[in-house]
Amino acid sequence: MDLSGPDAIDKAIEAGLDLDGSPIPLEMLKLYREVMAKEGARKRSGVKKSMRNRIVRSGAKHFDREILNKRLIDAGWEGLNPREIEFFFG
Repeated sequence: MDLSGPDAIDKAIEAGLDLDGSPIPLEMLKLYREVMAKEGARKRSGVKKSMRNRIVRSGAKHFDREILNKRLIDAGWEGLNPREIEFFFG
Protein backbone atom coordinates (compact mmCIF):
# COMPACT_ATOMS: atom_id res chain seq x y z
CA MET A 1 0.00 0.00 0.00
CA ASP A 2 1.32 3.47 -0.91
CA LEU A 3 1.82 5.38 2.36
CA SER A 4 2.34 8.81 0.84
CA GLY A 5 0.13 11.53 -0.52
CA PRO A 6 -3.02 13.16 0.71
CA ASP A 7 -5.19 10.07 0.24
CA ALA A 8 -2.92 7.55 2.05
CA ILE A 9 -5.07 7.66 5.18
CA ASP A 10 -8.29 7.22 3.21
CA LYS A 11 -6.83 4.24 1.35
CA ALA A 12 -5.72 2.64 4.61
CA ILE A 13 -9.14 3.15 6.22
CA GLU A 14 -10.84 1.71 3.13
CA ALA A 15 -8.61 -1.36 3.45
CA GLY A 16 -9.23 -1.54 7.20
CA LEU A 17 -5.50 -1.39 7.88
CA ASP A 18 -3.28 1.00 9.78
CA LEU A 19 -0.27 2.37 7.91
CA ASP A 20 1.93 -0.25 9.59
CA GLY A 21 -0.28 -3.00 8.11
CA SER A 22 -2.03 -3.93 11.35
CA PRO A 23 -5.82 -4.29 11.21
CA ILE A 24 -7.99 -1.44 12.47
CA PRO A 25 -10.53 -2.76 15.02
CA LEU A 26 -14.02 -3.14 13.56
CA GLU A 27 -15.65 -0.90 16.20
CA MET A 28 -13.25 1.92 15.31
CA LEU A 29 -14.06 1.52 11.62
CA LYS A 30 -17.80 1.45 12.30
CA LEU A 31 -17.70 4.63 14.39
CA TYR A 32 -15.47 6.40 11.86
CA ARG A 33 -17.76 5.47 8.98
CA GLU A 34 -20.87 6.56 10.90
CA VAL A 35 -19.37 9.97 11.73
CA MET A 36 -18.07 10.46 8.18
CA ALA A 37 -21.49 9.60 6.75
CA LYS A 38 -23.05 12.27 8.96
CA GLU A 39 -20.32 14.72 7.98
CA GLY A 40 -20.91 13.93 4.32
CA ALA A 41 -24.59 14.81 4.69
CA ARG A 42 -23.90 18.15 6.47
CA LYS A 43 -24.63 21.36 4.55
CA ARG A 44 -21.51 23.31 3.70
CA SER A 45 -20.97 27.01 4.30
CA GLY A 46 -18.65 27.73 1.41
CA VAL A 47 -15.64 26.44 -0.45
CA LYS A 48 -13.29 29.29 0.49
CA LYS A 49 -14.06 28.83 4.20
CA SER A 50 -13.39 25.09 3.92
CA MET A 51 -10.18 25.76 2.01
CA ARG A 52 -8.98 28.13 4.73
CA ASN A 53 -9.81 25.61 7.46
CA ARG A 54 -7.82 22.91 5.66
CA ILE A 55 -4.90 25.26 5.10
CA VAL A 56 -4.80 26.19 8.79
CA ARG A 57 -5.04 22.57 9.98
CA SER A 58 -2.38 21.27 7.62
CA GLY A 59 -0.31 24.43 7.32
CA ALA A 60 0.28 24.51 11.08
CA LYS A 61 2.28 21.29 10.64
CA HIS A 62 4.52 22.82 7.97
CA PHE A 63 4.85 26.54 8.74
CA ASP A 64 5.50 28.52 11.90
CA ARG A 65 2.74 30.81 13.15
CA GLU A 66 4.08 34.01 11.64
CA ILE A 67 4.64 32.55 8.18
CA LEU A 68 1.24 30.82 8.07
CA ASN A 69 -0.48 33.99 9.25
CA LYS A 70 1.28 36.09 6.60
CA ARG A 71 0.58 33.57 3.85
CA LEU A 72 -3.15 33.52 4.74
CA ILE A 73 -3.34 37.32 4.66
CA ASP A 74 -1.32 37.57 1.45
CA ALA A 75 -3.71 35.10 -0.20
CA GLY A 76 -6.72 37.22 0.79
CA TRP A 77 -8.00 35.39 3.85
CA GLU A 78 -8.14 36.69 7.40
CA GLY A 79 -5.10 35.89 9.48
CA LEU A 80 -5.02 33.36 12.29
CA ASN A 81 -7.48 34.08 15.07
CA PRO A 82 -6.57 33.71 18.77
CA ARG A 83 -8.35 30.36 19.07
CA GLU A 84 -6.43 28.90 16.11
CA ILE A 85 -3.14 30.25 17.46
CA GLU A 86 -3.76 28.68 20.88
CA PHE A 87 -4.91 25.35 19.44
CA PHE A 88 -2.27 24.89 16.76
CA PHE A 89 0.65 26.82 18.21
CA GLY A 90 -0.03 27.07 21.96
